Amino acid sequence: MAGLRILITIIILIAVVAGFFVFPSAWNWISWFFNNNVSFVKLPQWNPQGFSLGLDLQGGTHLVYELETKDVSDSDREDAINAVRDVIERRVNLFGVAEPLVQIQNPNDDKPRLIVELAGISDVAAAINEIGETPVLEFKELPGDFSGTEADVSTFANTGLTGRHLVKAQLDFDQTTRRPQVSLEFNEEGADLFEQITSRNIGRPVAIFLDGSPISIPTVQGSITDGRAVITGQFTTQEARQLADRMNAGALPVPIHLVSQQTIGPSLGVASLEASLRAGLIALIVLGLFMIFWYRLPGLYSVFALVVYIVFLLAIFKLIPVTLTLAGIAGVIMSFAIALDANVLIFERMKEEASLGKSFSLVVQDGFARAWTSIRDSNLTTVLTTVILYWQGTGTVRGFALTLLIGTLLSMFTSITVTRSFLLSLVGTKVEQLRFLLRMPKVEQQTKKANVL
Repeated sequence: MAGLRILITIIILIAVVAGFFVFPSAWNWISWFFNNNVSFVKLPQWNPQGFSLGLDLQGGTHLVYELETKDVSDSDREDAINAVRDVIERRVNLFGVAEPLVQIQNPNDDKPRLIVELAGISDVAAAINEIGETPVLEFKELPGDFSGTEADVSTFANTGLTGRHLVKAQLDFDQTTRRPQVSLEFNEEGADLFEQITSRNIGRPVAIFLDGSPISIPTVQGSITDGRAVITGQFTTQEARQLADRMNAGALPVPIHLVSQQTIGPSLGVASLEASLRAGLIALIVLGLFMIFWYRLPGLYSVFALVVYIVFLLAIFKLIPVTLTLAGIAGVIMSFAIALDANVLIFERMKEEASLGKSFSLVVQDGFARAWTSIRDSNLTTVLTTVILYWQGTGTVRGFALTLLIGTLLSMFTSITVTRSFLLSLVGTKVEQLRFLLRMPKVEQQTKKANVL
């Protein structure tokens, strides 16, 4: 029992700390009260970062781009469209937006569209400037008859090698000197082009242009046949990383054009958030009342466990952090039912064990042990479904899947550990004799009926 009391104490302490982390205003009020009324107590204020909210809850920027795919062959079309989405996603991530939405709309149309949603970004002009419009990464060479010593930017000619051929650029270090450098990797078509370019430009510069401006003009040291190259120079680590980032960000295979922009105000998000929280609170109250009415004291303990579950869940969302959307909040509310569903299975199994005349201690232990396989299997199917949704889905679908996945995994802990610990704390007390309060049949009655039969 000592170990059980320690476990319950630890659970309660963690829940209290997590509660203050989720609702720092409660801690700050306590801190203010003690600091102003108790002279020898000085508690610090706590201001952790708030929840990360999606576009539909805090407002932001909604952009629609049109892709020019008329010059792309049918065989390369899908790869080009996906590459555009990946590049824009990298750019948006560099912009520092939490959980941005970047998705392709109508991919089979002549001019498919790219949807970009940036939560919390109200400066549309800055967002458009960061994402860019028709940015093209190009590799250019000097004309074959060039004989000057210094080449002007306008002197370089196109080679046909562009960002659509670049698989990735990354910061690297020379194995001997440990100096920073930038390594490049091209796809199969790009490797063939790059071999031709380097073969005819040994000892000559090949310029790398982004948006029409040179960002690097390395000199070719030899013919490169495997589609992998290294740009060396007097780089600092930061300069090499920046060059790699710019090349990755500019590796856009087809031009894009902004066709629509919209700023979503926070007022709509506030109304949606309030409605969602209201729905969640109503669901919590209804579920809690049902559990208490139907299962009495075990039901009350399941409500305590649900409160612990909610505090832990919100704390996890803040720590990761998880960007909450309306769909994500729907996943959270669904996880409430999943958490209580596990308790329903446990309590029903406990009633069956109690009908066999077992002691309350065995009823609790065997009830949880026998219910575990059902809880595990049912939650496993939910986990697999949410993993597939998160893997294959986009935007709000992924938000729903993530919150439901975390909630399902956490509910397995609170149902098995928290509720079980609370019930086991009744072992050896007078409460375990109050079978009506525990909503379990009396052992004596069951034994008598068994003897008559």
